[in-house]
Amino acid sequence: MGRKEPVNMKPVFAVPRRALGGTRLQVSVLGFGTAPLGDLYVQLDDGTAIDTVKRAFDLGINLLDTSPLYGNGLAEHRCGAAIRRVPRQDIVVCTKVGRWTDPFRGRGDRAGFAGGLPHRAVVDYSYDGTMRSVEQSLLRLGVDRLDLLLIHDVDVWTHGADAIEERFREAMAGAYVALDRLRGEGVVAGIGIGVNEAEMCVRFAQAGSFDTMLLAGRYSLLEQPALAEFLPLAQQQGIGVLLGGVFNSGILATGAVSGAKYNYRDAPPEILARVARIESICDAHGVALPTAALHFALGHPAVASVVLGGQSPQEVERNVAALSCDVPAALWSDLKAECLLAAEAPVPLPVAG
Repeated sequence: MGRKEPVNMKPVFAVPRRALGGTRLQVSVLGFGTAPLGDLYVQLDDGTAIDTVKRAFDLGINLLDTSPLYGNGLAEHRCGAAIRRVPRQDIVVCTKVGRWTDPFRGRGDRAGFAGGLPHRAVVDYSYDGTMRSVEQSLLRLGVDRLDLLLIHDVDVWTHGADAIEERFREAMAGAYVALDRLRGEGVVAGIGIGVNEAEMCVRFAQAGSFDTMLLAGRYSLLEQPALAEFLPLAQQQGIGVLLGGVFNSGILATGAVSGAKYNYRDAPPEILARVARIESICDAHGVALPTAALHFALGHPAVASVVLGGQSPQEVERNVAALSCDVPAALWSDLKAECLLAAEAPVPLPVAG
């Protein structure tokens, strides 16, 4: 009698892994970002949220990026439920500091989150505030250690030009000291920052000893301001780079359609026009715009992983499938010939057949 094949078993594309800076961690080149699990813009039910994380794990994504900011702790709670379904040693858990949550003061500013927990996020980069944030995250996630801890949102985008110097000093004198201690004690394997500006990555890299940095939006198919200074510095110092926002808040996923978002706002006419030109070249090569955007972001040798969010298991499946698509080298050369891509930008090798 022949052996029965298991039912409902689909072949899974193995997501490649890369070393993360000087840490011992190997992270999947596609990470899972959990801002949507905090009810960003729309409310999700718990079952869908948890199933989405679980699907990411099933498909070979091992990097889970979260933050107390996302739904004022809701994303971490949901991540904790998903983490308990897999062996802890199989995944890399990254969360952030710079905010702790107060359960007694109401939600406050929801920062774009449609739902979330009825707790208020308190910005605090002090040593004690950082330790409180870490303790709360450990409790919400249901774990006794973290793999990566990032100092979150020390940038002009978040705090404004008038406050950034004070925030930077507070972060280096408080949060950095706390994270460096936790790294030394083995509570966390690596420390870093998560910001929206390449210039702040450079400042932190020059001020302390960091293992990783998560930069959102500033190295993408649309714009590459991190190319000149930060990414070479990261290579020189052995900092493992994680990239977020590689669709620039949506426009590189949707294309130049009416209402397309850029930097969380409606895209201005010049951005719409530039994306339309990029998309036309992608179309000429038979490559979807978001696929090209994902492959380009992974083409720089400093980049360990691209962190993409998802609201459903199907979104995660599409993102993973895009990794295995072939992008011809001629697409990149055509973009450079049209001055739509920095001439010196490294481009990825075609996927081996």
